[in-house]
Amino acid sequence: MATTTERNGTGRGLGARLRATSKVLPEHARAHNRSLVLQHLFHEGPTSRADLARATSLTRVTISDLVSVLITEGLVEELGTRPGQRVGKPAILVGLRTDAYQIVAVDLTEYGRMRGAVLSLTGEIMVRRQLDIDGRTGDELVDLLTRFVRRLVAAAIHPVIGVGVGSPGIIDLDGRVVEAPNRGWYDVPLAEILGDRMGLPVHVANDANTAALGEFTYGGGSSGMLVVTVGAGVGAGIVVDGVRLHGQGDAAGEIGHVTVVDHGECACGRVGCLETVLSVPALRRAIADRTPEDSDAALASAGRVLGVTLAPVVSALNLTEVLLSGPRDLLDGPLREAALDTIRQRTMPAINSGLQLRMAALDEDVVLAGAAVLVLSAQLGVS
Repeated sequence: MATTTERNGTGRGLGARLRATSKVLPEHARAHNRSLVLQHLFHEGPTSRADLARATSLTRVTISDLVSVLITEGLVEELGTRPGQRVGKPAILVGLRTDAYQIVAVDLTEYGRMRGAVLSLTGEIMVRRQLDIDGRTGDELVDLLTRFVRRLVAAAIHPVIGVGVGSPGIIDLDGRVVEAPNRGWYDVPLAEILGDRMGLPVHVANDANTAALGEFTYGGGSSGMLVVTVGAGVGAGIVVDGVRLHGQGDAAGEIGHVTVVDHGECACGRVGCLETVLSVPALRRAIADRTPEDSDAALASAGRVLGVTLAPVVSALNLTEVLLSGPRDLLDGPLREAALDTIRQRTMPAINSGLQLRMAALDEDVVLAGAAVLVLSAQLGVS
């Protein structure tokens, strides 16, 4: 299967436009055209070779050749003729074999446990697992993660095309964890380690960026959105004009360590980071032993802090929606409403008139879905 570098010719993978839609330079043409075909079949379903040629602007000869190769690879199959067709030679439909392969995905967002799943290529979760972390960090956590992934791979009933992992922290495009203070990971080549141990392609990305991929591909997210993940830490994944933003140091969206208050020591060693106000442990502490009214007030206060943090980002990038991913009992209510009100108060009507601030459509599975997209994109060119 094509690697990210082979497909794009740059090694940047998901840093480019997420969905291939047109022809490209000759030196990258075959891999790119392969992606075009798989992309169309993934999103539009079974179609004829002639319709594929029209949809992709590729010649019928090119389509015939690509489809033959994909059938040989076991990724595509012929499905018979289109029902109801009466005039002319019946067109044979071809479709993606979405049930022939599976993906293993892991979500490391939560503070005390890791969540994992075996998914179909269409994002359907076939198997779920979770494992308590029990305070492990550093190498111990890598070893625990390895055992967890091995269990998930063993639970798959079809060949696994790859493993995707969404983790807190700054993570480069090679899957190296540059810095994840909550996990005790600094300069850890996590994708390489897991890949060597599992003998499978492994793709690791920041959990918030991963959540953005999940919403974009499976959740109907817009081409201009920001997904805020709230768990052990706080992060954000950003998609602008259909492009996932990485930033110069692969740290775009790292809002959890923006200083927003003048108190509260953060895991990164600084004081007053957004994470000290908005992470799940911080929110739980803020509402502990309080009346419902006082709890709502505390959550609204955290929401206003989030709104102040997001307002310049929403305005600068002209985003159409902000999605929250995390516990609904904490986020979907006074916190979300206060954050939206604050953003509207601090941005121009031209910016905020159509702005939505909602919970992620995929709810708690958004990072798992996005981790599956990491694999789909790298291995098949589909997003």
